Amino acid sequence: MSKFLNPCKVITGPDTRWSYANVWDAKSINGGTPKYSVSLIIPKSDTETVRKVRAAIEAAYHEGESKLKGNGKFVPALDLIKTPLRDGDRERPDDEAYRGCYFINANSPTQPGIVDADRQPIFERSEVYSGVYGRASVNFYAFNSNGNKGIACGLNNLQKIRDGEPLGGKPRAEDDFATEDTDDFLD
Repeated sequence: MSKFLNPCKVITGPDTRWSYANVWDAKSINGGTPKYSVSLIIPKSDTETVRKVRAAIEAAYHEGESKLKGNGKFVPALDLIKTPLRDGDRERPDDEAYRGCYFINANSPTQPGIVDADRQPIFERSEVYSGVYGRASVNFYAFNSNGNKGIACGLNNLQKIRDGEPLGGKPRAEDDFATEDTDDFLD
């Protein structure tokens, strides 16, 4: 049985870090359709994932040429339209988590499947948070909406590989109470 290869689909490497992980409840932005979303932080050193993402963006561009052309006379050049692979050093220079990394914001109107390293479903919300490391299954596609043209990234599924330092400033309860220190504040 031959497996269909989708040139617009990518599975990121295991060192991809998840930020702004909104994967349990769909949220609406500016009154739009509620969506699930995650920012995928990809180390620049993960050249294989970066190569695959660039190839998938190019494939989505070629697959969506008629959509990108719209009512115009020509298809805009790929380097002139919005693409989802962004440089963390340039766009988020003050955010340590994005330093030395690229990032992609992926979203979907349907909830992603979420599994652990052994491909077992994760149902416990506390297991998936901004800061974990894992792989993501994403697909790239062309869009042309209200004069905006580009390539977008759809979120398919997520695989948590390992825990990471939580992003966003709030410590986890497990970390707060990891020591035996019992300050007796009544003394």
